[in-house]
Amino acid sequence: MGQMDGRVVLITGAARGQGRSHAVRFAEEGADVIALDICEDIPFVRYPLGTAEDLQETAKMVENLGRRCVALRADARDSAQLREAAAEGVTELGRLDTVIANAGIGRGHTLEDEDTDEVFDTVVAINLNAVFRTVSATVPYLKNEGGSIIITGSAASLVPIYNNAGYTAAKHALVGLTKCLAADLSPHWIRVNLVCPTNVATPLILNEANLTRFVPGVENPTYKDMEYVLTSVNQLPIPWIEPRVISDAMLFLAAETGRYITGAVFPVDAGMSSQPPGITHFTGRRIAELAQAAGTTTVPRD
Repeated sequence: MGQMDGRVVLITGAARGQGRSHAVRFAEEGADVIALDICEDIPFVRYPLGTAEDLQETAKMVENLGRRCVALRADARDSAQLREAAAEGVTELGRLDTVIANAGIGRGHTLEDEDTDEVFDTVVAINLNAVFRTVSATVPYLKNEGGSIIITGSAASLVPIYNNAGYTAAKHALVGLTKCLAADLSPHWIRVNLVCPTNVATPLILNEANLTRFVPGVENPTYKDMEYVLTSVNQLPIPWIEPRVISDAMLFLAAETGRYITGAVFPVDAGMSSQPPGITHFTGRRIAELAQAAGTTTVPRD
């Protein structure tokens, strides 16, 4: 018997990465899935986003586990699209029990960048505003019987990330949003929690644009170089974690195991948000030192 038997979960950003992992993990535990994704690239994002084919692959993976999946294109910044998709999914699957507001992007920027205003606005629109819109569009389906809303935060919800003002601001704001929504929705037995990962091995982190951003000053940097740098920001000696680790945290909060947890900020971050002072998070000097060392130093591995 699965932990989510007979339940339905709606997930934004489900075409690949963490969203796909959550869809599969919940399906393994008996849930049917409403999988949403924009399925197109977004201006100012420097890596390719999930495609319609990726979203269909997610649906296929869920269905291969014997569960139903309604896969729909929807921009999480667009309330009308979200309401339409939620209505279609609930009509087909009959109910809604859990919402995972997962859609997000990563894009660093500095105050000196020519497009810094546009980047800031885009990052905040997707990583913060879209979360609120997702909750607003789906919460009517949860009010009758209660349910769980889980928001994808970041270690950047708790500590600053160098040259990442938009991302850090948006992810910090999710802490306040989570706690406010938890209070507002508690009379309906709707629980709201925030999961805050460190770097996760998905295209948001593992992309060519991040190689030069995380490993400046090194000619033709490799993922091995980036691995060395990112290991430095965690207390545990790993550069990133697998998406399924985050999916397990989401499942814990959505299932009976999390039935009395609400308003919580739940770090799954290998100690990134609790590094001692002096072991800083993406400070310019620290990155430069580590990047320089990466050319001659063996990458720590398990």
